[in-house]
Amino acid sequence: MGSGIFSIGVSALANAQLGLATTAHNITNANTEGYNRQRAIQTTNIPTLTGAGYIGTGAYVSTIERIYNSFLARQVNTAQTAVSTLEVYEASIGQLNNLLADESAGLESALEGFFEGINQVTADPASLVTRQTMVSGANNLVARFQSLSGQLEEQYQYVNNQIQSFVGSINSYAQQIARINQQIINARAANNQPPNDLYDQRDQLLAELNEMVGVQTTSNTNGSVNVFFGNGQQLVVGTSTTALAVVPASGDPTRLAVGISTLGGARELPESLISGGALSGVLQYRSESLDAAASSLGRIAASMALTFNAQHALGQDLQGRIDGDADFTADFFQLGTPHVVANANNPSGTATISASFLPASQSADGTFYTKLTTSDYRLDYDGTDYTLTRLSDNASWSDTSLAVLNAAIEDQGFSLAESGTSLAGSSYLIEPTRYAAQTIAVNPDIAADVRQIAAAAPIFAQTGTDNTGTAVISAGSVAPGYTAPASGTPVTLSYSGGALTGFPSYPVTVTVNGTETTYPATPVTYTNGATYAFDGIRFTLNGTPGDGDTFIIARNSNGVSDNRNALLLAQMQTGRTMAGTATTGTASFSTVYAQMVGDMGNKGAEVQTVLAAQETLLAQARSARDSVSGVNLDEEAVNLIQYQQSYQAAARMLQIASELFDSILQIR
Repeated sequence: MGSGIFSIGVSALANAQLGLATTAHNITNANTEGYNRQRAIQTTNIPTLTGAGYIGTGAYVSTIERIYNSFLARQVNTAQTAVSTLEVYEASIGQLNNLLADESAGLESALEGFFEGINQVTADPASLVTRQTMVSGANNLVARFQSLSGQLEEQYQYVNNQIQSFVGSINSYAQQIARINQQIINARAANNQPPNDLYDQRDQLLAELNEMVGVQTTSNTNGSVNVFFGNGQQLVVGTSTTALAVVPASGDPTRLAVGISTLGGARELPESLISGGALSGVLQYRSESLDAAASSLGRIAASMALTFNAQHALGQDLQGRIDGDADFTADFFQLGTPHVVANANNPSGTATISASFLPASQSADGTFYTKLTTSDYRLDYDGTDYTLTRLSDNASWSDTSLAVLNAAIEDQGFSLAESGTSLAGSSYLIEPTRYAAQTIAVNPDIAADVRQIAAAAPIFAQTGTDNTGTAVISAGSVAPGYTAPASGTPVTLSYSGGALTGFPSYPVTVTVNGTETTYPATPVTYTNGATYAFDGIRFTLNGTPGDGDTFIIARNSNGVSDNRNALLLAQMQTGRTMAGTATTGTASFSTVYAQMVGDMGNKGAEVQTVLAAQETLLAQARSARDSVSGVNLDEEAVNLIQYQQSYQAAARMLQIASELFDSILQIR
């Protein structure tokens, strides 16, 4: 009996000691990140059979259990990976918004300054001072474009650096998880007991890895786990790891992409496979917001250069030169060509593809506009057909001939050319506007000689001095490709019997209330208020002419104080010069920039709103997990008292057993 009481007391004492140690371990790790509460699991010893039945022999601690709920832990990780994505996105787009919306560093003030310089020229076109002010404003505008573009390029470099940093962290976490997997396998093999603290360490590493990239796990029978990301890409399998790599993107080597290291070299992964975590956040920011900002800024720069040059070319400079004359400078701005990148996986020896901006179009009211979009494009050749895909919405155009394809994509604002012969499987990335803000510049010829600013109109029109009727002719305007009357040889139109004669060439187009009538030969019917067009020259006649009245159209021979083309250039500040359809533009430079800033601001606000919601979900998920797995110090204090009392009771049991044994020894 004494022996039984002794053994039961000893087991009770040992159990109380383990309970106290486990509770102390919980209290010590109450603030340890990733720690899960533990408890000692007691099991009854095998009882002893006696004549009076089975007599209990005490208990033992069968294991130390980790209080862990995989479902709640998975909810926390899912919420955390979403929060990490949005945190990186919010921080990045916040910098972008601060840059674009800054009144001193943004584009709006530079646009206003440039057009203010043009307005000064319209007020005094003969002044070299006002012309120099206009050029200074243009230089400031160009510098602002280039500065903004440079800062966006710094953002691209920041993204590349972030990708390298995150991939390095992911590989480090993968290696640490694989090492702990090995330690867990060894520990379990030693005594088949769960190494709880190792499990906690591994779970914490998985949680931190999950902040870098969204991962999924599966368990193995030996206690190790496998880690996957994307659509099942292996990262850790037991004690082995697959390293991620940072590689230049095959479509654009200036962008870094994520790849998988293989024996044959790194294999690039589609960005769509990187979901969740900080790595996904920085990739999403680049593809959704940074690319859009760079292309939008470039579209404004390209449209500014193309439309302004088109109108400037229709003017006359201070020395009386017009388009077609020697030394006339038609382009006020210089602009690079659209960026084209051959895919790194193209067949060797394939052709070179280049792209060019199309000239600005002109609407019915004479406003020049471009049809450029903010999208990038991909050109593929399968051996038969060329296919151009607009990447923003996957709209596509195909043809066996690049020339025919160019006609089909005219509304995209650029054309393509091929040098050499394309091979099947070739692919090219077309970035029409992304680098335009970097390449825009004031024409150095105009910067060196402001007299070359074409502020005057190349023609003038007037009524004959001997006219008897009331009809008057407008000053006239010209369109691209116009033919100005030769110096000293004006065009003289005569009215007689309700018709005009004397046009130097045909056909002549007459527009009345938006309706056009084409006259292939003389005479041309006169209509009060009609607009007449020939050889790229347009004018309007109003009133009632008399027979024999004449109307003279001549080359401008005294345009020093003429500001008619400068006025048209100034009107481009509010003109519908961008986002063009087949017949007209729909927005001004300032409107498009404001929309760009607004879109980025709205995206930033959207990310902030979603982030706040995800942070709430994360807090709720953590609370649910901690209510099960977290250490409650009040509860642990109660456990300390319980185990202390158990220890004291066990000690008292041993004391009683000792006294009983002494009493037996004293029997004689």
